[in-house]
Amino acid sequence: MVEFSRANAQAFIDEDDELDEEPGEEIDSAPPLNVGEEREINSNGLKKKLLKHGHGWETPEFGDEVTVHYVGILRDGTKSVSTRDKGEPFTFKLGQEKVSAGLDRGIVTMRKGEGALFTLPLETAFGSSDSDAVSSNSVFQFEVELVSWITVVDVCKDGGIIKKILEKGEMIGPPGDLDEVLVRYVVRLLDGITVAKTPEHGVEFYVKDGHFCQALPKAIKTMRKGEKVNLLIQPRYASVDRDKDSESSVPSIPPSSILSIDLELVSFKPVINVTGDLGVLKKILKEGEGTLTADEGAAVTIRYTAKLVDGTLLERRGFDGENALKFITDEEQVVAGLDQAVTTMKKGEHAIVTVKPDYGLGNTEVKRDLAMVPPCSTIIFEVEMLEFTKEKVPREMNKHERIQMAQRKKEEGNLLFKNGKYQRAMKKYEKATDCINEDEHFEDDDQKIVKSLRVSCWLNGAAACLKQNYFHEAIKQCCKVLEVESCNVKALYRRAQAFMETADLHLAELDIKKALAIEPQNREVKLIQKTLKQLQSESNKRDAKLYTTMFARLSNENSSAAKKLKVEETESKNEENVGEINMH
Repeated sequence: MVEFSRANAQAFIDEDDELDEEPGEEIDSAPPLNVGEEREINSNGLKKKLLKHGHGWETPEFGDEVTVHYVGILRDGTKSVSTRDKGEPFTFKLGQEKVSAGLDRGIVTMRKGEGALFTLPLETAFGSSDSDAVSSNSVFQFEVELVSWITVVDVCKDGGIIKKILEKGEMIGPPGDLDEVLVRYVVRLLDGITVAKTPEHGVEFYVKDGHFCQALPKAIKTMRKGEKVNLLIQPRYASVDRDKDSESSVPSIPPSSILSIDLELVSFKPVINVTGDLGVLKKILKEGEGTLTADEGAAVTIRYTAKLVDGTLLERRGFDGENALKFITDEEQVVAGLDQAVTTMKKGEHAIVTVKPDYGLGNTEVKRDLAMVPPCSTIIFEVEMLEFTKEKVPREMNKHERIQMAQRKKEEGNLLFKNGKYQRAMKKYEKATDCINEDEHFEDDDQKIVKSLRVSCWLNGAAACLKQNYFHEAIKQCCKVLEVESCNVKALYRRAQAFMETADLHLAELDIKKALAIEPQNREVKLIQKTLKQLQSESNKRDAKLYTTMFARLSNENSSAAKKLKVEETESKNEENVGEINMH
């Protein structure tokens, strides 16, 4: 071995080191190391002395492939091993103890380009081959420069798809099942033979539809825009789906083949499941501005085209000097699917909106501007959000404006209720009460108006809930009324209706009795009292039948048990008699 000189360490140190600041060691929340500072970094006695700052914040993890220069030094300064003497760095997988288990634990604290001196006890110093060359009392040191590393990901956690990140992407992604992706790839066998590749411009497909082999979409769902990777794919994930593969020139690949795929996620278009049931899908072609969206009640201006799936043009608005479409969202001024999609859009956003019949024109034939729409047709809208003005929220209004807004929303809800649109009516009543919530203080004259509005909206909301069989919500709405007006007959009547539907007959009876005590001649309450008595009678009959059956079963079981006991007693006596005869 040769004497190690401190001059060798200069290969790890920049002239500007004294001007840099360590971004921060994420080891036990310790403060960052300064150049020349040393610290014990784990409970096994491993020490780290910073020689040169690295770049960025990221550090490698166990399982990653790291490339390092290192020099091994004994305590007396003697150099033991050196990659620099060989003229090229060493690449290995962290966690496999290729050089030293202790060294692996130190490298996971380093950033790209960082230089550090690690001091570790002998028992952790060497991996497998060189430990005999070191005295048993020596403490070993490694001077390390982390040149680079490749992040390695086990995509399916079973070793079937190993992803090595060759070039990191942007902070956009990863794509989901519904998204449309544009990728470039080259597929090779392990002997280097290319068996498939995309055109230079790449290939586009929806992740959920898959492409080439089942490993591809699985890997893509872990990638970010612009990311480049190498995939090592075991045979169980490597079989080619020729029905989905667009390249007829792909040769037959043996079932046992392991594939190596160089893959780039060029870009992707997010697809939003607007309604949650795939009834309305929005594919974003161009992101909008900022974070605000044109939510419910916004005044929007859009331009769009509407087509059938076969490309038949139905409508076109806002092009070639024609006026764009203006409407208020959530007011049924356009088909429901388009309405709901527009409420998720930002200013300047450009999207393709696919609307299934349930959210479009249904199962009837409808005439549009340029063509007839057959029954049960899916409609494809290409929409651009030009501008929108959001509806004022209560916190943006003064108290007088809040009362006016609440009155208007209540009237809109009443109109919707009369037209049988109970769900939308409920939302209007809810918006009305939000404007005049109980946390806000109003003057005495206004307080009377506000109280009356709240009660009216709660009662009407309860009626809308009953129409839609939302019985528990109806009970909640009525309870709100009864908290401020304990003798409100309408609230008692509607809560009793809901209790009857939820089989809480005793509670319904209490509400009906109280309502009749207040208004003995109320016809509607008397009618549901008759209905309640019928329900109670039917319930009593069911209970009686249930108990009769139950008691009969118990009686039969007791009878069977008695018979069995009697048989056992008889058999026992017979055995005793036989025994006596034998004795005589």
